[in-house]
Amino acid sequence: MKKKYIFISVVLILAAAACAGIGIHQYLQQKNAGKNYEKVREEVKKEEPMDTELEPEKDPVDIPIDFAALQAENPDVYAWITIPGTQIDYPILQSASDDSYYLTHDIDGQENPEGAIFTESCNSKDFEDPNTVIYGHNMKNGSMFQNLHDYEDRDFFDNNRSVLIYTPDAVRHYQIFAAYLYDNRHLMESFDFNNPWVYKQYLDQIFSIRDMNSFIDTSMEVGVDDKIITLSTCYGTQHNKRYLVQAVLVSIEK
Repeated sequence: MKKKYIFISVVLILAAAACAGIGIHQYLQQKNAGKNYEKVREEVKKEEPMDTELEPEKDPVDIPIDFAALQAENPDVYAWITIPGTQIDYPILQSASDDSYYLTHDIDGQENPEGAIFTESCNSKDFEDPNTVIYGHNMKNGSMFQNLHDYEDRDFFDNNRSVLIYTPDAVRHYQIFAAYLYDNRHLMESFDFNNPWVYKQYLDQIFSIRDMNSFIDTSMEVGVDDKIITLSTCYGTQHNKRYLVQAVLVSIEK
């Protein structure tokens, strides 16, 4: 009987050690999330030029991202997103063969729980769709799309409304008009945004949201001729929820 108790004790100790090891591994993954993207920024982001007086004939816009270097490393990179006032400053990728690939793989193609900022093949890569949905994980250390949750604060929402999307030939300027908790339905499969009537009903639904934890700028007019982006991330441990931040295209520099 004594040997039996000793055996059980050993098993329990080993199980506890295994659980502790898993916990430490997950903690380190969360703590170090986004580190490889810091290196990417250092390598491909150029210093933006100082403002100068406009010439009679305006030169093509200067793109502060070295897309050639990015795409040489990974051709799935096609854009870059920056949200001033947050740490969100990442390449956007789209897999040609697997929409879920960048949920679990980083820009280097390595399996990584932080994944990448990405879109799915149901969206074109020219941002000409009525609604382009961009996904990113909610990492505990503040990397990836975790900073979207800053928009749960009204003051932050009011004072940080700009989103920049860089592509090799243009800079797209967006203005945030909504931030709210939603269910986890697949937006592109649930709504035909190319149908003006469906798109209008969808936008009307957003602007009719009345929730103390949702912020909608009802002074802005967003219609079926406008192009929006939807930034989507997880909401804590509620796997049936997504936190969405949405912005409308206001100008393009080429």
